Amino acid sequence: MFAQRLMESYRKLVLAALAVGAGLLSAGFSFGPKYVLLHPAGPVAKSELHVFVFALELMAIVAVVVLALFFYAIVRFRDTAGNRAPYTPNWHSHTLLEVSVWILPAILLLFIAIPTVKTTFSLAHLPKGKKPVVIDVTSLTWKWLFEYPKQHIATVNYAVIPANRPVLFELTADSPMNTFWVPQLGGMEYTMPNRVLPLWLEADKAGTYWGHSGQFSGVGFEKMFFNVKAVSQKSFQTWTAKTASAHPMTMAAYDRLLKQTTVGDSTYGNYPADTFPTLASGFSLTGSGMYMVQHDKKGISYLPMVGS
Repeated sequence: MFAQRLMESYRKLVLAALAVGAGLLSAGFSFGPKYVLLHPAGPVAKSELHVFVFALELMAIVAVVVLALFFYAIVRFRDTAGNRAPYTPNWHSHTLLEVSVWILPAILLLFIAIPTVKTTFSLAHLPKGKKPVVIDVTSLTWKWLFEYPKQHIATVNYAVIPANRPVLFELTADSPMNTFWVPQLGGMEYTMPNRVLPLWLEADKAGTYWGHSGQFSGVGFEKMFFNVKAVSQKSFQTWTAKTASAHPMTMAAYDRLLKQTTVGDSTYGNYPADTFPTLASGFSLTGSGMYMVQHDKKGISYLPMVGS
């Protein structure tokens, strides 16, 4: 009787779990547009989503097979009168089963690893034949500073980029370590004090893309958002020319940005030269293929391999 009641309770628990899972799936499909990660708007994000979906499909196949075997075992070997399933209480090993438990997951991981490694290495290099826009990004507490070294302009909490053209974000921090993430354009990358890490992204159509900090950094973390506005190349040139006439950023203004506060959007026609690091001792970026390294007595100087 106890075993029967236990099995009945277990069945109810499984049915409840399936019902909850079905509800969550239906909610996900109903409100899909809210999940920006699943709606890529650039080649980097599309490549990453393709790998994600491929791995998810393989894992779903495994989950279906495991659940099918699980429910088969429950039905086939249930403790009921008249069940003719084989009963072998002294069974202790099965060579084929034990080998399969190791070989099949290894094969699955290999299927996932090949496209993942291929995509990761292909995205580590800027696309050939397209000169990128270079933007120096500094994470502050709790705000984002974007500096355009070629155009000599700066913005706070928003960036404007040309659509259909790569953008090389050079990332650092003048605050606790953080992460820079624009989900619809690509994966996240760290920002660290006195370190410069590269991340290239591209928007394949005009629009405004939500970005945010992906790492907890204090009480203002939940307000550390920014927007990336992708516009046509002509509109981008018009915007940079107009922005160049804005009031310049002074060191006093930069020092105010360093305070632990949240601020709105700001635009500057110029900015001080010492607000972005030129040296980053003891940290190698050579694996990305975006930087070349120059060794000197002061440390390691990272020089962009593209014109800024």
